[in-house]
Amino acid sequence: MQRVYLDNAATSPILNEVVEAMVPVLREQFGNPSSIHAEGRSVRALLEQARKTVARLLNAGTAEIFFTSGGTESNNMAIKCAVRDLGVRRIISSPTEHHCGLHTFDSLQRDGLAEIVYLKVDAQGRISLEDLENALRAGGDTKTLVSLMHANNEIGTMIDMEAVGALCKQYKALFHCDTVQTMAHFPIDVQKAQVNFLSGAAHKFHGPKGVGFIYIHPDSPIKPLIDGGSQERNMRGGTENVYGIVGLAKAMELAFAEMDERNAHIAEVRAYLKSRLDETFEDIRYNGDPEGPSLYTVLSVSFPPSPRNELLLLSLDIAGISASGGSACSSGTEKGSHVLEAIGADPARKSIRFSFSHFNTKEEMDYVIEKLKTIIPEAVAQQVQAV
Repeated sequence: MQRVYLDNAATSPILNEVVEAMVPVLREQFGNPSSIHAEGRSVRALLEQARKTVARLLNAGTAEIFFTSGGTESNNMAIKCAVRDLGVRRIISSPTEHHCGLHTFDSLQRDGLAEIVYLKVDAQGRISLEDLENALRAGGDTKTLVSLMHANNEIGTMIDMEAVGALCKQYKALFHCDTVQTMAHFPIDVQKAQVNFLSGAAHKFHGPKGVGFIYIHPDSPIKPLIDGGSQERNMRGGTENVYGIVGLAKAMELAFAEMDERNAHIAEVRAYLKSRLDETFEDIRYNGDPEGPSLYTVLSVSFPPSPRNELLLLSLDIAGISASGGSACSSGTEKGSHVLEAIGADPARKSIRFSFSHFNTKEEMDYVIEKLKTIIPEAVAQQVQAV
């Protein structure tokens, strides 16, 4: 049976070129990068070359890139260490952040370590820069961290990173941006964005799982979140995942080199699915701002109320289509999406997140439409026949 994979926001298939770059490190270059003998030095060279690659692509210094286990660790590190080490007592964020951010805020607030201020979002999930400025101004001299996703992982709505960074600089606030969904899908220049902390995860751009990085501005010196040895220049204890880091750098290098081509293809496939949905089904709506500044790899589709909605995801899977109802980190929970709740989405409707890669095709979108027509036939638009 044909399978169509449309859950790339959860994880993306690893590229053959990435696997080929990792295999020699798994098989032959097995030394510990902290060892001073030949095997260790060989692997250390690979590690530092990967660091240079990531730094170059982000217009950062090599001393500002630290490898982690992924986006969740990077985000926790930025937020918690900013409170612990930099005197942050107030955090401004939004209610549509990823759970690794929201749960970290909850923990800090519960322990009385920081006040959390949530900005309102509109029906498309957008924050207001005016509201952000008002919140920054209201903080007075209290040390503040602004922590916002570059693009929402469920509905794709984006912030203007450079505008947020400029406001933070104006009010002397720190800026942490979760770029896990946008990393290697958009050009990001940490100097122009004026960020203090920025996070990425390899498996979102066709690299391996279990590896990511954090960018730390030199003016925001924090201490380790994970204590141990002197790895990562004393910033993160634990033997580095060298083959994963090599894979991350290779995947990121390929993504930046092919960014324009991939972007154009994915946007075309996404627009094609949207047009087919609109012409085939009655009362189709879209969460977020798909026609405005948006993550082009995501299309969150809101289907009209139907007795078949509860089994829609399962039915798609049985039909060979992999999609999701929202964040992969929330799968298996009975509670609805906090993102859809925050934007006031109708709970009677069913939302499906289709997320794309450059491997997807228009032919696959035709297959999705044909299967949906059999799964929810009552939603199929009535075709007006010419007399």
